[in-house]
Amino acid sequence: MEPIVGIDLGTTNSEVAFIIDGNAQILKGLSSSIGDKSDKGILPSCVGIDDDGKIIVGTEARNQAAVHPDRTVLSVKRLMGTDQQIKMKDSAYLPQEISAFILKALKEQAQVALGKPVSKAVITVPAYFTDAQRHATRAAGEIAGLNVLRIINEPTAAALAYESESSETQRILIYDLGGGTFDVSIVKIEEGVVEVLSSTGDNLLGGDDFDQRIADRLVEHIDKESKINVSGQPVAMARLKRAAEDAKKILSSEPYAKIEEDHIGKRVWKDVHLSYELSRLEFEGMIEDELERTMDSVNKALKDAALLPSAVDKIILVGGSTRIPRISKMLEEKFGRMPHSEIDPDLCVALGAAIQAGREMGLDSTSILLDITPYTFGTSALGELDGAPCMTRFVPLIRRNTKLPTSKSEAFYTLYENQEMVEIKVCQGENPNALDNIQIGKYKFRLTPRSPEGSIILLNFDLDLNGILKIEAVEKATGRKINAVIENAFSKLTEEEMADSKKRISDMWGEEPQMEEEMEDLEEEMPPDLADALTKAESQLDSASSEDRDEMINLMEDIRDAVKAGDIEKARELLKELEEILFYLG
Repeated sequence: MEPIVGIDLGTTNSEVAFIIDGNAQILKGLSSSIGDKSDKGILPSCVGIDDDGKIIVGTEARNQAAVHPDRTVLSVKRLMGTDQQIKMKDSAYLPQEISAFILKALKEQAQVALGKPVSKAVITVPAYFTDAQRHATRAAGEIAGLNVLRIINEPTAAALAYESESSETQRILIYDLGGGTFDVSIVKIEEGVVEVLSSTGDNLLGGDDFDQRIADRLVEHIDKESKINVSGQPVAMARLKRAAEDAKKILSSEPYAKIEEDHIGKRVWKDVHLSYELSRLEFEGMIEDELERTMDSVNKALKDAALLPSAVDKIILVGGSTRIPRISKMLEEKFGRMPHSEIDPDLCVALGAAIQAGREMGLDSTSILLDITPYTFGTSALGELDGAPCMTRFVPLIRRNTKLPTSKSEAFYTLYENQEMVEIKVCQGENPNALDNIQIGKYKFRLTPRSPEGSIILLNFDLDLNGILKIEAVEKATGRKINAVIENAFSKLTEEEMADSKKRISDMWGEEPQMEEEMEDLEEEMPPDLADALTKAESQLDSASSEDRDEMINLMEDIRDAVKAGDIEKARELLKELEEILFYLG
């Protein structure tokens, strides 16, 4: 069966997971293109160009960000759904192209771990991602050579990872605070059915903002102590941002963090060094307003779900930023119980995505996922607003918190005789004036000639399981479907632009290994004793120490290379070394 992987495409870090022996597991395969040996399988969501002009992804890119910010991209997820050009060295890229590099690295990581080609995925997005951001995520997958079978919301994925086998009904609040986005969702789990009751959040609130608050404080301190302003110096600011992030992590477990950066600037001929001690109390004071905003969203989610805090059975923490102690304290004060973080907050979304991917493969047909839309979708029309005539009255078709998939239709009428065309603006938001909502696209529909006043136009909104909207309009009198011309839909690449992006990214990445053919040929050549030993070794990788695991992986690859070269004798010599490690592992 062709594998389908689950991917958490995060602001700060990304992971890929798969169902192995019935359990969701993070894939930790090492690719030479990634250069990342994280024991957890976490890939920093960083893309860069190295000294040789080669694309680098992950830890290597993150490490060069402080000294080469001009050729390194961080937190691209915040730009998804926009047409902003991102400069990296001498070239410019769209956000979905940068994300495609990250997805290519994850795809290669999965292929190395599974030993077979990967071309299908379930990808998670923040619950509050807009239609444009979801389209951009799907486009990034396609550019990376992935068929994105399903897009699911991150809090929903986390709920799948925590899904209880208990037959009792549970109402779970998922508090998801990552590097760049915040979501809060309430789900009901009952007899295998995961139903989202409400979802809200903020696409521009996360750990990056907390890092910036610390960095701003450091800039003030340097200015006050040394009388120099480093805010306009990209390299200095990149170093301060990195130091701020490290300090934030330290303060999750310790009351003080010492921040020291040598040669952060110069004053006349003298080097300026930074030394600053930041307390957890001071840090939490800096971000109190942002944390209060998250609690406003918690209250909104409770109201939308028509629940009191006492009706919530469990609170789940998702995202690295939830390690800030103040967050757990605020939630405990609100709900009277401690939040859960048994599953690593950095990994539970990817694990949930793998569970959904397994369902797409038919591995679990008993559970059902019922997701919702966090936005209201509609159009503008002539109507009344505050008792006065209004040409831009917002007409909702699909209401916020409606279960997915859904389809809604509404009848609209032409204003005058022989009207040649109607213009329909598609918006998302909650404001009664369409101008105050987000415009997704503007469509012009040509009508049948000599149509009478009051001719009926049926407008249908179809929102699929991925939260992506499709529009159709029909002239009721003729039954003719009217073709739509998208004038300003955001971040939707044409087929030609998509093909160009695929080729460009593929050319920069280089050739991917033809794994299927190689593995098939290898299986034919591999003697049974060697094949059995490699299978046994693969099953014990997760229980081995980091040092043993690296040595085992290297030996296994050397054995395969020897078999491929026809040197069975050398392969059996290498097997003896591998068996020694397996013996000590028990």
